[in-house]
Amino acid sequence: MIEYLDITPLKEPLIFDSHAHYYDEKFDGFRHKLLEGMKKSGVGKIINCGCDLQSCKDSIFLSEKYDYCYFAVGYHPENLENTDLNPIKEMATHEKCVAIGEIGLDYYWTQDNKALQKKIFEEQIILAKELDLPIIVHDRDAHADTLEILKKHKPKGVLHSFSGSVEMAREILKIGMYIGIGGVITFKNSKKLPEVVKMLPEDKILLETDAPYLTPVPYRSKVNNSAMIYLTAEKIAQLRETKTEEILKITYANASRLFGI
Repeated sequence: MIEYLDITPLKEPLIFDSHAHYYDEKFDGFRHKLLEGMKKSGVGKIINCGCDLQSCKDSIFLSEKYDYCYFAVGYHPENLENTDLNPIKEMATHEKCVAIGEIGLDYYWTQDNKALQKKIFEEQIILAKELDLPIIVHDRDAHADTLEILKKHKPKGVLHSFSGSVEMAREILKIGMYIGIGGVITFKNSKKLPEVVKMLPEDKILLETDAPYLTPVPYRSKVNNSAMIYLTAEKIAQLRETKTEEILKITYANASRLFGI
């Protein structure tokens, strides 16, 4: 299951995975063997993003077991059965909690609770500002409402797995937020994202996996992992006419700055 971990030529930790889910059941049976090999593959830091209370707790466990793992806590828009923010607020006081996330809107899977999604999204943004933490935003088929709420509150943070237009990216940049780019940039059917990547200022790009999902080409049928960010950086470097290692260094510095680690 992990034979494709050592795919990078990196001799130093240049990869910062700003969005992963290593508690996911797809990693069952080889999770720890995989994580134990990260540093040898050039991975320096990983942020696991919670989606509900259990995944937040699992992310805390991983952050305490591995020194290079950090975490974010929050309610994903698909997980709004429990919307009590008190446990989120309490977990956010942990020394390795670096953000409120993954939070946001998802109209792809569910459209009959838009009002609730927007309410909880806003409440979690307000909590993040209260705690002086950045947010990690999920936006799927909800660009207009996501942008409206972000413009209203002007939080610090990142729009994860960006799927909007160049025009939307410009609006996100005006707020001062970062843009998260993952394996989708390597897909043949990725039409808008290459143009977004070309126009982004270098100090506003973050790299991510969304592991175990969105695995970059040529490993799309495999379980994604942080070492594969090298392939994402390689594609971005081609689009921006620079070197892969330069993209990795820039994005590592960007993530370190945003999340304070």
